[in-house]
Order: sequence, then C-alpha cells, then structure tokens
Amino acid sequence: MPQCDRQPCKIAVRPVPLDVDTDASEGSVTMIVGNVRASLTRDDAQLALRLIARGSASELEALEERLREGGLDALLDDPRLLGAIVESPLGVRTSLSLFCYVVVRHAFSRVGETDRPLADYVSSILLHFGQRERAHRVADNDDESYDTLSDLLDDVDGPDSRRNFLVRQHLGNYALWLSGLFPDRIEHVRWRRGGPELDYYEALGRRGFQLASEHRLAQEYGLSPLLQRAAERFAALRLALNSVSDTLLFPNVHSPERLMRQVTDEAKWRQAS
Repeated sequence: MPQCDRQPCKIAVRPVPLDVDTDASEGSVTMIVGNVRASLTRDDAQLALRLIARGSASELEALEERLREGGLDALLDDPRLLGAIVESPLGVRTSLSLFCYVVVRHAFSRVGETDRPLADYVSSILLHFGQRERAHRVADNDDESYDTLSDLLDDVDGPDSRRNFLVRQHLGNYALWLSGLFPDRIEHVRWRRGGPELDYYEALGRRGFQLASEHRLAQEYGLSPLLQRAAERFAALRLALNSVSDTLLFPNVHSPERLMRQVTDEAKWRQAS
C-alpha cells in the first residue's frame, strides 16, 4: 500500500491547480475548481479497497496491486465501488468527497463521458452547492443572493471584472445544479405553471461556461479548456446528473413528467449518437 499520512493522499492524483482547500482565490475572488480527487486521503483509499473486496482476502490483495500500479483512479473507476458504497454497511463511513466523486464519475461513465477533470469539477460543484446557501451565491463571501438564471445573466458584464468571472462561472454551475439534480421540479413547474423547459437551462448553462472560459481569470488559472468542455458537453453532464437524481436522490418518484423527460432525453441521446 502506498504510504500517505493524514494529509491529502498523493497516489497518482492530479495536483490541485491552486494551493487551497476547495476554492481558488485571487484577492476577493473565490472560484470553484476541480480538486476533489486531490483531496481524497489514505483513509478514503483504504475504505475503497475494503468496499470493493467485500471481505475477500485474495481480492483485497489483487486490488492493492492495482492501486500500486494504477494509482487511486484504478479504484475510483472500478464499477463495483458505487454499488458497494450504497449497499455495504461499510458504506456509511464514506466521506462526502469520496461519495460525490464516485457518484459523478460513474454517472458520467454511463453516458459515455470519460473526462476525469470534468467529473472532478462537477463533483466540486455538488460539494459546494450542498452546503449552506452556496448554490445561490457566486462566492462564499459575496453578499448577493441569486434565485434565477436570468438574474445571473443580467450581471455577467458588471463593472467588477473579477466578479464578472464568478457570475459567469456560477451561471454555468447553477444551471447544471438545477437541471441535473432537480429536473422533476423543473418539469413540474413547466407543466403546471408554464415555466421554462430543460432546454432553457441547458442554453444558459452552456453560455455561462462559455463566457467564463473566455475570461482573463480562467485563462490565468488554466481553467479555460475545462470550462470550454463543460459548455460543449453540458447536455451530457445534465443527463448524467439526471440519472443520479432519478436513482439515488429521488428513486420513488413515478410521475408523468419524469417519464416524458426520460423518453425525450433517450430519443435525443440516440439521435445525437
């Protein structure tokens, strides 16, 4: 087993682009970056080993060899890990970081999305937005709260260049968060009150990521390629998170709106493929 202390494990994980815990900072600017994998610890690696091995000594030995040769990603990409986290009693010990990354990574795999940095980034969105009111603010230290994508779109070209980047990035992040994890709510409002459809969220999400990728700060911190890919693949990312919503978050919903969404998305996906 590779040696790691209690600090973030260094087993073949991509280095954090900026030396911060979960955000990248420039003065008053705090941006979400994809560094969940780099935050995983030795305890996370050991738990993943035990979860996949399911008590088999020979399997544990084989997995340890895979870990030595292929790094932590060899465990994180194992198709048995997510099921073990959900089904095994040991799964309750899973850290939130490990759980979010594995859920997103495996959901991406199901829609043919193999981009690890994108999975890392989306996992970071889930971790941040799941805490406090972060989903409604462009940064932890920002005073303004946003409830709609249109309000964010109105602020993408404000007088503060640094904040403009945060607003643009948040427009993409927030659109993905809403359309990915809460598609049933969007469809319910659409059919009952005439609200916007999922295509609206996809369009604004792509625009947010595209605008953010073109900003000076994205280029300075090396985030432009990642944000550009998020814009280009927004539909696939949304579909992947929809599967998380349907199977893990709200598995017992059986509504006409969900059925229509799933049928429509499957038809679009087949046509695109």
